Amino acid sequence: MIDLTRAKDIFAQHKIDLSDEQLGQLDRYAELLVEWNQKMNLTTITDPQGILIKHFLDSILLLPYMEGGDTLIDVGTGAGFPGVPLKIMRPQLHLTLLDSLNKRLRFLKEVLGQLGLEAAVVHARAEEGGRMPNLRAQFSFVTARAVAPLNLLCEYCLPFLQMGGTFLAMKGPEPEEEIATAKKAVYLLGCELEGVEHFTLPGGDARSLVRI
Repeated sequence: MIDLTRAKDIFAQHKIDLSDEQLGQLDRYAELLVEWNQKMNLTTITDPQGILIKHFLDSILLLPYMEGGDTLIDVGTGAGFPGVPLKIMRPQLHLTLLDSLNKRLRFLKEVLGQLGLEAAVVHARAEEGGRMPNLRAQFSFVTARAVAPLNLLCEYCLPFLQMGGTFLAMKGPEPEEEIATAKKAVYLLGCELEGVEHFTLPGGDARSLVRI
């Protein structure tokens, strides 16, 4: 489904080296996404190029900011972004996928099984998960993508972080207003803003990554 040569070239432009196995896993993931999307609403992006860039590359660009830890919870994971592509790139990552919709989790279990990946799959709302003893303060990294405004995301996601961990919030091109609104929540939850990264995907879509 995915143009594998083009995929390798696009990732190489971002200094990301994909093995043939990883390319095959991403290709099968794309096929499953399109197949399951016909019976449930997983994504509005279904063309191979869009999936490659707006789902896979967008997710994997987080890798440079994930040093010094090997546990990740992807909150409100939906169709598995960014968690599953990150697991493909870093197989030793201990991944937990959390979502409130059971049908999405059924899709993710199928994806994990077909790609030969292991991850914990948790059916819960974010605010419930952060209170679970087996999840609270257990993770080096927390990710969330297009889930809620940043101030709410901080309340939902920061309780999952272990001491010294980092919340990676995937946002649109101009997150400054959301950051300003979230400052109180960040402070009250004992965290601090570490930085904001801006990048542009091939095709021109602007993204930002807020690190807390």
